Amino acid sequence: MSIIRRAQLAALSVAILAGTFSAAFAADVTFQMRNSHPNAVELELYSQDRDHVWPGNNQVYYLDDGETKQIPLSCDEGEKICYGAWVSGDKATYWGTGPENAETCDDCCYTCEGGKTEEIDLTE
Repeated sequence: MSIIRRAQLAALSVAILAGTFSAAFAADVTFQMRNSHPNAVELELYSQDRDHVWPGNNQVYYLDDGETKQIPLSCDEGEKICYGAWVSGDKATYWGTGPENAETCDDCCYTCEGGKTEEIDLTE
């Protein structure tokens, strides 16, 4: 077998193992969010274990008053994810970690282990 062929096979083996390794630790979770506040709410989800935000790219999830939204995420198995929500146009009125993940919370974080969260109701 030529040296080039061996190198190609080695590279292919590493690529396959790397894909298997990362896939083995990937998971999905769906956040179930309900906006019971009389105003529209903006929402982001923040990883506490790495520098990652959903939806990302300076975007937010938007929930009209009375709206319930299912937000599926691809995340790392065991990753801690917290929600931060605020009244659209009023970042001083917030839930969870608030805008920019700037606050602490007691019960706004979930572990990525598949499945769905319970319905998270954003109320006054």
